[in-house]
Amino acid sequence: MSNGKGLYTAGDESFAPRVNAIPLSDVDTRAAGQGSIGDLVSDATAQMSSLFRAEVELAKTEIAQSAKKGAIGGGFFGVAGTVALYSSFFFFFFLAELFADLWMPRWAAFLVVFLIMIALAGIFAFVGLKQIKKVKAPKKTIQSVQDMKNLVPGKATAKIEAKDRGLYS
Repeated sequence: MSNGKGLYTAGDESFAPRVNAIPLSDVDTRAAGQGSIGDLVSDATAQMSSLFRAEVELAKTEIAQSAKKGAIGGGFFGVAGTVALYSSFFFFFFLAELFADLWMPRWAAFLVVFLIMIALAGIFAFVGLKQIKKVKAPKKTIQSVQDMKNLVPGKATAKIEAKDRGLYS
């Protein structure tokens, strides 16, 4: 049911999931000269793991916003399909008979009603397409991953560049 705020939705346009913080620990947790190579490798591994998890969370929040818009657009496509396939048979049949009795030959009345049904389906499809076009790529995540190129030298950079040619590039 409609709640007055939106068409069969919660109507809350302020839907904005957030990543509250990136859970990285301080890189200088040991006094100078106190950490071993193993400790440094362990710290670097833990921080890279935390950074990766933070990137995944960022991607989730950006995609969640776009997914809501995509779902609304998909709903409009569903409405368009329902009107096109089922076409509210009894109402439109009544309308054609009414036209036939009052103004025009029966064949012309049914043709007019058919054109009305096609126009309605086109309108719903157009509204659905407008909603689908509002779905956006997770720009902040893409930028953040591209910024990681500066952190990881050597072969890892080539792997990241290869992944950049993915879904949104």
